[in-house]
Amino acid sequence: MTNRVTVLGSINVDRILHIEKLPRPGETIKMSQLDLAAGGKGANQAVAAARSGAATTFIGAIGADAEGEMMLAKLAAEKIDVTQVAQDADAVTGQAYILLQAGGQNSIVINAGANAQVSAALVEKSSAALSQADFVITQFETPVTAAVAAFTQARAQGVVTILNPAPASEHSEDDLLRLTDVIAPNETESERLTGIKITDDTTLAASAAYFHQRGVKAVIITLGEQGAFFSYAGQQQHLPAFKVAAVDTTAAGDTFIGAMAARLKPDLSNLPAAMTYASQAAALTVQKLGAFPSIPATAAVNAFAARQGDC
Repeated sequence: MTNRVTVLGSINVDRILHIEKLPRPGETIKMSQLDLAAGGKGANQAVAAARSGAATTFIGAIGADAEGEMMLAKLAAEKIDVTQVAQDADAVTGQAYILLQAGGQNSIVINAGANAQVSAALVEKSSAALSQADFVITQFETPVTAAVAAFTQARAQGVVTILNPAPASEHSEDDLLRLTDVIAPNETESERLTGIKITDDTTLAASAAYFHQRGVKAVIITLGEQGAFFSYAGQQQHLPAFKVAAVDTTAAGDTFIGAMAARLKPDLSNLPAAMTYASQAAALTVQKLGAFPSIPATAAVNAFAARQGDC
């Protein structure tokens, strides 16, 4: 069965600045290369879901500019339903400036632009896209009020809600957590929300307990090279990562979320298998530059999985 995934989230144009290392305060450095790519956490997750076979709908906003039209065209080219993407005449399309270091790590500066105008009113107009989905995904690059409205509608229709609490926030957003079925932060984001620094299995379990106590059914914490941890229905497990040479970690987490949603059963009964598939997809993402260009399709993920089985 094809999963139906609706993503409420951000649309950004990424400018990737290739540098040797981050500048020190007061230091001026040269970049070796500048690349332009489609991105935004929401858009990345939608593309990942679509390329892994999900029937995907996007709810968001662009500016009245050429970059917004470009982003809309790129999403539509992935067969993503963009009829719920609003155009704001008074805003620019979201921008992300990615400082990509030689070792593959990145630091990102974001101008929200039209993403900040995503509202509960826009969500209300998109009620059909929410009610007809199997999964609704959102992040923190659009206003939390819109996320609460979307999750409220989804829950009322029995739709599974997935929260990627990124960028990291120091606010627990308990109203949103109560409406969240699956939360998927990385270890830094988890620490910002819970106040618990993740160092071992004990602190992973404590972090999961924090979210469970606030109503979240399934907790997934991604750990980069250390794999991913989940806690659900009394079961906890640490799944290993797939070892690859990272070129650019941009969109790795987004790929994980979108690919997982494309494979996950609404009753969450195949959570470990869906997470393994998502980890394989993310392992492919980090081996290429950019966001959209690096997100793999199902065939590539399956081929990678087969190669792992031969090792």
